[in-house]
This record gives sequence, structure tokens and C-alpha cells, in this order.
Amino acid sequence: MSYFRLKTLIKFNWQFGLAFIILFGIPRFLMVLDANQTRNYNFVSLIFLVMWITPFIFLTRKGRKFIGIIRTKKYTWLVYSFLLGITACTIAYFIGKWLYQHSISNWFVYISNSYGAIPIEELKGNNKHLYFVIFALIGMTFSPIGEELLYRGLIHQSFVSRYGNNKASIIDSLAFTIVHLAHFGIIYVNGTWEFLFIPAFLWLLLMFLTSRMFFYCKSKSESIYGAILSHAGFNLAMTFFIFYYIL
Repeated sequence: MSYFRLKTLIKFNWQFGLAFIILFGIPRFLMVLDANQTRNYNFVSLIFLVMWITPFIFLTRKGRKFIGIIRTKKYTWLVYSFLLGITACTIAYFIGKWLYQHSISNWFVYISNSYGAIPIEELKGNNKHLYFVIFALIGMTFSPIGEELLYRGLIHQSFVSRYGNNKASIIDSLAFTIVHLAHFGIIYVNGTWEFLFIPAFLWLLLMFLTSRMFFYCKSKSESIYGAILSHAGFNLAMTFFIFYYIL
């Protein structure tokens, strides 16, 4: 059985991986920049959903197992992965707070602008907890599942045969990192676009190291679910810090 449904047209190689980096990276980058300006993130959520279903469109059951969509017996590492994601986000939060306090140069302060659709008066009492749960659930599903299936799954495996697992992880992490420049680094504030060189560099470095950690969790858990849970832990912690320490 082939890895791909269209077995005569597609195979795992660097050309396929590069095509998917471009196919998803450029539209997602532009959509996030537009959403930062318009405060409408509906299309961003949609592209995460497309990432989510892509392996099931292109790959056979054997292909999905090949990229890591398999059960694991290393349940302890699923827990560790989730906790590592929380830890990585906590480090990122305190670095941003230490260097930039509550200014727009703090990556999580800028990202918190994406929560601007919530009326400030709603962020009090039980309503605040309710909104936190809603945003946390969204943050723990759409992007962790979609991005990990794409970057640590399809894209990563496309480079393994030529470069090996470690270099393939560096490539998929670089691709993952670059698209996050749209989330912070190139910022829209007071009606104009700015590029924050040093904060952007630090943010991208944190994203690259975090991405490498997601691959580590996938490797240790022997399943893509390790990467997904680590990513979900990171997003849960980010949502917590934004709701209870920034907004």
C-alpha cells in the first residue's frame, strides 16, 4: 500500500515538503497580517482547519501512520509533553515581561490584541473565566492539531529521506518559525505597520526552540500526539497569561 492516495503523482521528498511550506505558509502569513489589522481571525482559524484535514485527504492509512498519527504506549511522555509546552510558554512570558514589561514590544501583549473582540466589561468575574475556557479550548485544538499534523507530520517527513530526522526538524521548525513573524514582529499599531527588529528576533528564536521541543516530544512519545499535546500546553499557558496577567 502506498503512503499517498495519488500514489503515481505524489511521494515524500523535499519538493513535496517545500510545496506545502509555500502553499500554507504564504496564505497563512498574509491572513494573519490582515487579521491583525481588521481584528477578524475567522480565516486564520479556517486555514488551521485545512491543515488539520490535509493528511486525511492526501494520505492513506499507512501514510498517516508514517507521519506519526499512531497510538502510543508511552503515555507518561504525553503528560510530559503537555507540561513541557506549559513550561516553554511560561519562560517565553517571563522573558517578554522582564525585557519589555507591558509595552507593545512584548510579544504576548501584542498577541493579546487578537482578543480585542471581547468587550472589556465582560472580562470581570465569572464572565472572564468563561471567556478564558472558550479561548483556551480554541487555542488548544485548532492550531496545535493543524500545525503539528502539517509541520511535524507531512512537512517533516518529506525532508527525512534526504536530510535525516534532525535536519528535517530544523527545516520544519524554520518554516514554522517564519510564519510566526506575522503574529509578532511585523506589527500593526496606531494605524501603521512597524518592524520590531530585536523583539522580533527574540520571538522567532523562542518559536524555533519551541518548535524543536515539539519535535522532541513527538520523538519521545513515538507519536504526533506528543507534539500536539506540547503545543496545546503552550497555547493553554499563553491564553492563561493573556487573560489573567495582560488583559
